[in-house]
Amino acid sequence: MMHKAAKVLSMLDKIIRAPFFRDARNLQIIFLSVFLLFGIWFLDWSSEARNFFICFSVAIITQLLGTYFLKIPFDSLKSAAITSLGLTMLFRSDNDWIIVFAAFAAIAGKFIFRIRGKHIFNPANFGIIVSILLFQNGWISPGKWGSSLILLLLISSAGLMVLFRAGRIDTGLGFLITLFILDYFRIIIYQGWSLDVLMHKYMNGSLLLFSFFMITDPATTPNHPKARIFWAVLIAFVTFFLQSFMQVHTAPLWTLFFISPLTPFFDMILKAPKFSWLPIGKTAVVGIVVTMLTLFSVSTVSAFCGFYVAQADAKLFNKSSQ
Repeated sequence: MMHKAAKVLSMLDKIIRAPFFRDARNLQIIFLSVFLLFGIWFLDWSSEARNFFICFSVAIITQLLGTYFLKIPFDSLKSAAITSLGLTMLFRSDNDWIIVFAAFAAIAGKFIFRIRGKHIFNPANFGIIVSILLFQNGWISPGKWGSSLILLLLISSAGLMVLFRAGRIDTGLGFLITLFILDYFRIIIYQGWSLDVLMHKYMNGSLLLFSFFMITDPATTPNHPKARIFWAVLIAFVTFFLQSFMQVHTAPLWTLFFISPLTPFFDMILKAPKFSWLPIGKTAVVGIVVTMLTLFSVSTVSAFCGFYVAQADAKLFNKSSQ
């Protein structure tokens, strides 16, 4: 048994070390796509397929325009795909135009708010917060993830893998560990609740998605490791205050938005080389776009079938009850 497990681990190690996976964005696209499909198939995210198509289309078009006019490498399309996936899983609205605006703002913000060649805000975070501030019927939806242990383990494992590849494990764990310690002293020590109450708070897909795939964005975090840890701890402290004393349940996203402008100051105080993604060819970009469109097709078919099965069940029930 141990021998078979060692073989599996060895095989996985070879796969991860392949040239395709050297760029952490490839892993992000794969894992976030899996999370989205999991939600559509098992958590009844019937509307997410449509939202993803809107986010993806607007994000890619906006990125292409920015890439063309600003002469940016085509590999930036990967980031647009990641942004569209993040928006789909964290942001909700009953108005398609607000979703269009959120996707446009997320990508356009990268080109507008820049200091020394580095954009300030995480794109998905920027699109979500600006849309909520400007419109009334847009919101963050942390409760739709449920508390599926399989999904939470999947997000955690995938997130750690991406962070190791991107070199941002210090940021994600710095935030989570600090927030957990603060919550432990308040909930367990001060308030006297059981450990189950504390763990329930951390069995949340949105919190893990934020910790492993948003706050750790290499393009918007401080360049120096010490600055990143301090930055992550600061976000954890503000998040703890907002959640515990102001009852802001979506505090991590709001905190990241308002603290992100401090990143250039950290970069000035503690100097370090700026992060840069590995370049790729146009053929690889086309492959990514085709993959994302395939994901949309599969998710749409799943939602379509689910709708008609539900309709059939309702008709059978109504007919039998007459």
